[in-house]
Amino acid sequence: MPTIRLVQHLTGAAAALLLLTSAPGALAAAPQSSPRATTATAPVTDTWQPPLSTHGRYIVDATGRRFRLRSANWDGAQGSWNGSGSITDPANHHAGQDSHGIPLGLDRVALPKLLADFHELGINSIRLPFSNEMIHATSPVPDTAVTANPQLRGKTPLQIYDAVVAALTGDGFAVILNNHTNTSRWCCGIDGNERWNTRQSTRQWADDWVFMARRYASEPRVVGADLYNEVRRDIMDDPNWGLGDDHDWYAAAQLAADRILTEADPHLLIVIEGINWTGVPVDGLPHGRPALTPARTLSHTLVATHQLVYSAHFYGYTGPRHSGATGMGETHDPRYQDLSRDQLYRALTDEAFYVSEEGGRHFTAPVWISEFGIGAGETGTAGRTWFGNVTDYFADHDSDFAYWPLVGWEGHDDWSLLRYDTAGHRYGILDGSDWRSTAWHHLMTAPTRTGPVAEVPSWHMLATDHGDQVESLRVRSAGDWDPGASKAVCPDGLRLTGLGHTGDRGLCTDVTAGDLRAAAGVQTVVTDERHVPQGGDWASGYTKLQCPAGEFLIGYSHRGGRVSAALCVPARGSLGVTGRTVWFDRADDRPAGADGGDFAYGDYKGQCADDEYAAGIAFTTRLGSTAGPAALLCRTLS
Repeated sequence: MPTIRLVQHLTGAAAALLLLTSAPGALAAAPQSSPRATTATAPVTDTWQPPLSTHGRYIVDATGRRFRLRSANWDGAQGSWNGSGSITDPANHHAGQDSHGIPLGLDRVALPKLLADFHELGINSIRLPFSNEMIHATSPVPDTAVTANPQLRGKTPLQIYDAVVAALTGDGFAVILNNHTNTSRWCCGIDGNERWNTRQSTRQWADDWVFMARRYASEPRVVGADLYNEVRRDIMDDPNWGLGDDHDWYAAAQLAADRILTEADPHLLIVIEGINWTGVPVDGLPHGRPALTPARTLSHTLVATHQLVYSAHFYGYTGPRHSGATGMGETHDPRYQDLSRDQLYRALTDEAFYVSEEGGRHFTAPVWISEFGIGAGETGTAGRTWFGNVTDYFADHDSDFAYWPLVGWEGHDDWSLLRYDTAGHRYGILDGSDWRSTAWHHLMTAPTRTGPVAEVPSWHMLATDHGDQVESLRVRSAGDWDPGASKAVCPDGLRLTGLGHTGDRGLCTDVTAGDLRAAAGVQTVVTDERHVPQGGDWASGYTKLQCPAGEFLIGYSHRGGRVSAALCVPARGSLGVTGRTVWFDRADDRPAGADGGDFAYGDYKGQCADDEYAAGIAFTTRLGSTAGPAALLCRTLS
């Protein structure tokens, strides 16, 4: 294949990239523990009403009550072939398990028994991986792949995926669809599945997501779309977060998310994972695991403001700058399991959990650790200590999580929570002999927030770095309001409250007043000073784009670095007229202790107070001056 031929001409440093692997795929099968008497953990007793959404850092159900994702990954439908040797030989599949492109275990255990065992674990949700290849496969799986479920004979992988989704949701589980791979090949090294568009266009990838979201739109317990798994470097190139090229994961996720929410299912949680790996894993060369760190300065704003969930993965044998490889591709960077408890906790916070802990920021969202795990046969002190520490952290921080993997074959994959032999007998973490059971029990039974979660103010950033960001469905439906310009508009229900001077970034909120906009679809595009009243020069010598009386700002546009227009809409009630000019062309001008965070990193920025609305933008085209926004007219809400 082309990748292999290319590697023959690479230096040893670049060839080391071939050894980047994901946790379960990186370790050989360890000795299996012996079965003992079953000891159940907390059963699923909570009731919940779909769909799910978010209130700040929490996921909530349709009644506004906390729904903590206590999940596991039921893998198999993403593929299991290791990429070399005959695909029909189980020895060439991960852990010797040929999944046939469907969830593992259907050859050994009837669906009702599997679901009963899942309930006994105490989980309430399933991350269900799939590949794009699975979606388009037309051949039925062999009968031997569904021996214990003969009703599935003669069905394609997608039809079996349908049946699994129906069984899970019918039994009360929440299901999060996860696009794990392009091809049905085991993830996650240099395997042709590094990016969402490694073997397909971004357009095709997004089309497949719309197809899958529509397919299950009538099933409300399908609650989420986990857009892509472990985005990482291929042999030659890194993914990035915001550069605007074909490797821009930030932009691709934004595109797919908005298409899913507007074309398929507006109620799905959109799960966006951080970047799993960049750089060449060689001492002295830049490399590392960015995870969610880029979201601190560039976060996603979707057309549905309460549907975003961020995600990250943590395995003990990887590290903040360690690929997880041994031998070629191994560096001297510490692995997570080499860190002290305090060091591990700092790493978890810096790489992911700051998103949920620092409330009231443009990036604030729930964080779901959608993969972590370890083998039942692990004997190393470092690995076992790491597992205890990381589950303690998840328990203490009341985290949403998903263990990898849920189901495996006895004698093959001891990472699985549950393993089944050919006769369907169960082994695993419910056995008293499984050393992981103590940490699992603590994670499942530690105190957790339950009940109603109050709504909190929303803060979301706008960025037109490489194109429009019009996140208002009402504005979209009215057409292009400033043709040829780069445009940014707050999501419905939010108002514009902050702007950057040169970086074309904005900040939206609903703080204090909630949704201000009148029900009518009226909007005003302001390109001159016609709405500045006589004697009302609030920015002398500057061009002022001011909203008409009774209207407020929800968007802006620019041509190059020059302000082009302001977008205003009428309020549902009366607005205050007392105002002030907030200048930010020479320094930051934000209220002391203002929420929202640094929405225009590296740029001067201005922001109205929580009890104000923005009614105008001022700028100048004087020679030697920057033609970006220089001032905001901020007026009291009432």
